Amino acid sequence: MNIIGYIKSCPEKGTQVSRFNLQAIALLGAPAHFIFYFLFRYGFELPYENVYLRGIAVLICGSVLFKDSFPSFLKRHFMAYWHFGLIFVLPFIFTVNLFETNFHELWLYWELFMVFVLISFVPNWFMFLVDLLIGVVGAIVFSILFSPHLVLQPHFNIPLYSIVLFFTIVVGYLFSYSNRQGQKAQERNNALQALAGGIAHEMRNPLGQISYNFDAIQQELPFYNYGTVDSVIPVSGLERIYQRVAQGQMAVSRGVQIIEMILEEVKDDASSLKSAFACFSISALTHKALDEYSYELEEEREKVHFDDTQDFMFRGAENMYVFVIFNLILNALYFLRSFPEGRIDIHLQPGETLNRVFVRDDGPGVSAENIGKLFDPFFTSGRKGGTGLGLAFCKRVMHSFGGDITCNSVHGEYTEFVLSLPVLAESEIAEYEVKLYTDSRGYLSGKRILLADDDPETLAMIRRYLLPLGVDIEDAVSGSEVMAMIESERYDLLLADLDLPVIDAFEIAYRIRGGGKYLPIVAYTKEPSYMLQGRAEKSGIHGLLSLPLRLPDFLQALTSSIKENPAILQGSLAGKTLLVVDDSAVNRMIIRNMLQKFHLTIVEAVNGREALDTLENHHCDLILMDMQMPVMDGLETAKRIRSGQWEFRNVPIIGMSGDSDPATVQKAMLNGMNDYLVKPVENKLLLKKVAALFR
Repeated sequence: MNIIGYIKSCPEKGTQVSRFNLQAIALLGAPAHFIFYFLFRYGFELPYENVYLRGIAVLICGSVLFKDSFPSFLKRHFMAYWHFGLIFVLPFIFTVNLFETNFHELWLYWELFMVFVLISFVPNWFMFLVDLLIGVVGAIVFSILFSPHLVLQPHFNIPLYSIVLFFTIVVGYLFSYSNRQGQKAQERNNALQALAGGIAHEMRNPLGQISYNFDAIQQELPFYNYGTVDSVIPVSGLERIYQRVAQGQMAVSRGVQIIEMILEEVKDDASSLKSAFACFSISALTHKALDEYSYELEEEREKVHFDDTQDFMFRGAENMYVFVIFNLILNALYFLRSFPEGRIDIHLQPGETLNRVFVRDDGPGVSAENIGKLFDPFFTSGRKGGTGLGLAFCKRVMHSFGGDITCNSVHGEYTEFVLSLPVLAESEIAEYEVKLYTDSRGYLSGKRILLADDDPETLAMIRRYLLPLGVDIEDAVSGSEVMAMIESERYDLLLADLDLPVIDAFEIAYRIRGGGKYLPIVAYTKEPSYMLQGRAEKSGIHGLLSLPLRLPDFLQALTSSIKENPAILQGSLAGKTLLVVDDSAVNRMIIRNMLQKFHLTIVEAVNGREALDTLENHHCDLILMDMQMPVMDGLETAKRIRSGQWEFRNVPIIGMSGDSDPATVQKAMLNGMNDYLVKPVENKLLLKKVAALFR
């Protein structure tokens, strides 16, 4: 760039009119000039103070707050007005006072302060010198015109002061440059957050539609057992359909969870990550991760070997740990493609201060020059299509757990990742279990539970879990015995092995539902539970768990099954009118199909304006409203509903959005919404929130 071109660009580069700067000038500058007049004149009794100059400075500083109300002429030339204001309130007034007090020591200090402040507001060195020069020259002219007999007799060391002034300017610009770089980084981060939020919002809608279609397929599938199945679809084929649907639902669920984790990564909000931490068995959670991983081929699954003979508890988040294992398995399987006989070995090692998880593959290994870069963001080595973010995020996850992840490798022999986790004190585990029992006891205490299993060890373990809850337990060892006991006695819950002899839990649930009875059923299986979830729901099983049972999942399944009585739910919803406001026809259809079986009247609108018109003509008991819509969005609509004097101003509102940021949720509540749902909307959660607001 030539000199003339550079000089032309300087005014724009040196004009930093941010909201913060406007507020700083108005809220700090105006009071400061007002206070300093009285302080210096009557407090320190300095020989010069000019009330008119101070008054003009106060007006200029305060006026910038009303920038948007300026006349069009001033708006067009606000850059010039901004620099005029800075020149007047900083170098001009400060230098006038310096001259008029004959270089008083106090004003020598304030002149240095003025230079530093001017640099922070004018980040371009050329514009800074121009503004400073105009201010100083203006002060000289002012002093000559209004104090023609002023005699300046400086008694300070001018060369020494000049050195201090020079270094003030240098340090000021170094500080200003660092600050600008930080601002640019913040702007880039804000833009990245906005982009990530936009992508998340756009991704949640198709994920929600996919999830809805899986639910619809599951609803259409016939119930089956090995004795009664339609010959059109063989048993093996129907089983595979159920499994594929279950895998698809799990993939959608994990996709949503990964969106959440990416958003947390972009926001770099460690506190929100830790807020959902709980205690887990590392063995059970590792099994869960390996079961749910989407292997492309059965041969890939057979390469993974897990030694679970040792176990330990850790504090963290399930989704985050599962993601770490997913990432390590994904990378290992990719590099093992060229090693047909290769394998992945995972084993656990409890320790005194740190527990460890080892994930080792005998693939190509990592070169010495790359091993130190593996956890750097955006670093990739040898893998096409990778982003380089996976291992960096794994590092953050493990740090949030209070641990770490490291890599040992010998090129051409093996790669081993080591997950280190702090040892939990027995008191911490006990405290966590006490809280779980306290939360569950209110729902389960005094309940009659029928426990069905023919395995004494499993029965003993479940009885230990149930003992602190104060429940009444009766046993059965076969499906036929269960049916007989249900016919003759009343129970609040059936807890059963899925593969009971004579009649399995699928058939028991199907018969109970077919007989018009309602009995919550929680079953458990040695198989991965998500693979059988679809068939379990179809038959009427309310909760399905995998062995070995984990206390948090076990108690949550029991309490959820007790709380979710469809008869009570249907009674609370029947006859109510629900207004669904969403610009997506597919989203409105999904919600309509979820809720219409509960005999609700459902009214629809495509934006906030149409919703207001609908409310004026229809009585509605509840509003489900998308946050982002054309014409009028959900926030503005909620605000207008609450601020109006119409009859529907108190109607409950549930906001819906793909944005799960706590600030967005809080903003929705402040604008009048009663609750909030993150898309894709889960069927059970939607029913729970709708029913809660109808009561």
